[in-house]
Amino acid sequence: MEALIPVINKLQDVFNTVGSDTIQLPQIVVIGTQSSGKSSVLESLVGRDFLPRGNGIVTRRPTILQLVHIDPEDRKSVLEGDEELEAEEWGKFLHTKNKIYTDFEEIKNELEAETERMTGTNKGISPEPINLKIYSTRVLNLTLVDLPGLTKVPVGDQPEDIEHQVRSIILKYISNPNSIILAVTAANTDLATSEALKLAKEVDPDGRRTLAVITKLDLMDAGTDAVDVLCGRVIPVKLGIIGIVNRSQMDINNKKSIDEASRDESAFLQRKYPALANRNGTMFLAKTLNRLLMHHIRDCLPDLKTRVNVLASQFQQLLQSFGEPVEDEAQTLLQITTKFASEYCATIEGTSKNIEISELCGGARICYIFHETFGRTLSGIDPLGGLKTIDILTAIRNATGPRPALFVPEVSFELLVKRQIRRLEEPSLRCVELVHEEMQRIIQHCGTQEMLRFPKLHDRIVEVVTRLLRQRLPTTNTMVENIVGIELAYINTKHPDFVDAAVINALAHQSNDVKKHRVDVVSSSEQLEKDRQLAKAAAAQLSISDGQKESDRAWGSFWKAGPRSGTPTDSPHKEAKQPTLNLLSDEPTLPSARKLSNKEQKDVDVIKKLINSYFLIVRKNIQDSVPKAIMHFLVNYVRDQLQSELVGKLYKQEQISTLLKESELMVQRRREAAKMLGALQKASQIIAEVRETHMW
Repeated sequence: MEALIPVINKLQDVFNTVGSDTIQLPQIVVIGTQSSGKSSVLESLVGRDFLPRGNGIVTRRPTILQLVHIDPEDRKSVLEGDEELEAEEWGKFLHTKNKIYTDFEEIKNELEAETERMTGTNKGISPEPINLKIYSTRVLNLTLVDLPGLTKVPVGDQPEDIEHQVRSIILKYISNPNSIILAVTAANTDLATSEALKLAKEVDPDGRRTLAVITKLDLMDAGTDAVDVLCGRVIPVKLGIIGIVNRSQMDINNKKSIDEASRDESAFLQRKYPALANRNGTMFLAKTLNRLLMHHIRDCLPDLKTRVNVLASQFQQLLQSFGEPVEDEAQTLLQITTKFASEYCATIEGTSKNIEISELCGGARICYIFHETFGRTLSGIDPLGGLKTIDILTAIRNATGPRPALFVPEVSFELLVKRQIRRLEEPSLRCVELVHEEMQRIIQHCGTQEMLRFPKLHDRIVEVVTRLLRQRLPTTNTMVENIVGIELAYINTKHPDFVDAAVINALAHQSNDVKKHRVDVVSSSEQLEKDRQLAKAAAAQLSISDGQKESDRAWGSFWKAGPRSGTPTDSPHKEAKQPTLNLLSDEPTLPSARKLSNKEQKDVDVIKKLINSYFLIVRKNIQDSVPKAIMHFLVNYVRDQLQSELVGKLYKQEQISTLLKESELMVQRRREAAKMLGALQKASQIIAEVRETHMW
């Protein structure tokens, strides 16, 4: 099982090289408040004084520390070179490549310099990690992350939200489910107020991966001890609570060695906590961390292997989608244009491989426009829409001239039906526009990955297809207008489906005969009543015959003498004979409220039925002819000519290099994908080297 931690260290190196957090590797994350002793814990584990020390916030960037245990005879193989190395321990930074540091004071100076390079010299922080690997015969295999300490009040150049920034950095690392949380708390503070344990509980509520460390046991108030805390009676922690003794600032200033501090720590624990001494201290902490990390890696390794293989497959496909660098430019251009033209035609025909399932597109949408949108619009047009009874009567009168018409004039029918047919032109032209828009949309739907590699080529292809569609639009519109014009040019009243006026008149006469029969039945009873009234009037006539004769003579003398001059016109006959009085208006109109006579009503009904019958014939013709015209003059023409149009406009020697110039974004993405794929393949090889026997 000891072989598992070096495997994780190798994986750490691989993914740090590509700068990716895609794979969450098992590691120990050290968190705690500012000046709680985190760096001292790490130095105790290494056995060397190599971390920057001081007051306030010292760790201002995450430090990923890999401890590698080596045997003295293995130093040459570890160095991976022929150079002999006399030192028993040394360090290497990722950012300095293969430079080896044998002096730990140089390691401390390099840590400070690299921190200040990113954060400045006045307490600023940065989330960019520093990777340090230490080889030593005195360490156990561990991977630890030292993080900035939790703070509340900004100092120096720190921003106002320093607390939020530090908290975000810590959460980024401890949220990794493959990490072990080392929560550091000083013994001279109340454990119930520990910010480190609070953060750990947020991401690990069950406590399955949290280990608590109590530092500065020697600084507790006189008369108090940490027995209850170390035994877990105050706050229980599943992985345990380990107490250690740190070097004081005076010890650091006096250059007290780690070995001497470790001996003093053991003596303090034996004196102060004799029953707990064997389960506390720096050495026990290192062994516990080593054991926890190995078991944690063993549990995480199967999922880690699956994750690496899945990501390698995904990045392999991504790299293939970006395509290989162009070698033969002319051949590549021809392939791209041919593929685009084929995909465009396939989308129209419905044979495309990338069929949409969220919406209609291509040929399916054109079909929907023809039979649903256009058909429904035409069906919704009323054959008699906009025609009033007064308009029909006026047209009939104007067609007959000064003579009253015995029959419905044909001229009035043609005039009115042409007016209705013209209403079909606007929806027909709108149908052309909708199909044109859909063919424009197909361009974006057919954009292949190769076209995205070459933005200039993509723009030129869109331009060529758009121009071709725009050229065909006037021709198609003219043809549709001609279809409507053809229907207007000749009103074929001998059409087999047309119900002519004779049939309509016969139907009208039958309707009138029925109405007349009903009127005769009603009028017979009225006639009997009139006969009775006439009999009574004859009897009254005999009784007043003498008075009537006298009256006749008086009226006769009146008509002979004529009216007296100067009197007003008493007779209606006299009014009618005056030539200066005009009883007709200049534009005679039919009052809309006036009841139509039987003949007028019959003529209006005949015209309406004729218009309705003929309009339905024309509408059916247009509903059939317009889609055919659009398909012939626009859709099929563009489909057949697209390939030759693209080749003719784009396949020119002087333009090929310009069109096939890749975008900087695509080049960068291909480079990053290739780099990541290489890292994943190398990680897969490293994990594959782990045998089943190594895990137990």
